[in-house]
Amino acid sequence: MNADTIYIYSDGACKGNPGIGGWGALLVSAGHRKEIYGGETATTNNRM
Repeated sequence: MNADTIYIYSDGACKGNPGIGGWGALLVSAGHRKEIYGGETATTNNRM
């Protein structure tokens, strides 16, 4: 893995539109990993 490269894997979804939704992402670079995530109680599928 190149030290200058950052890989980002992400996904999001919501139940209903609008409805409860959440998202998450995994960032990977040169042996380091970071997970970030969040959610909303009233959101749309476009925001997630």
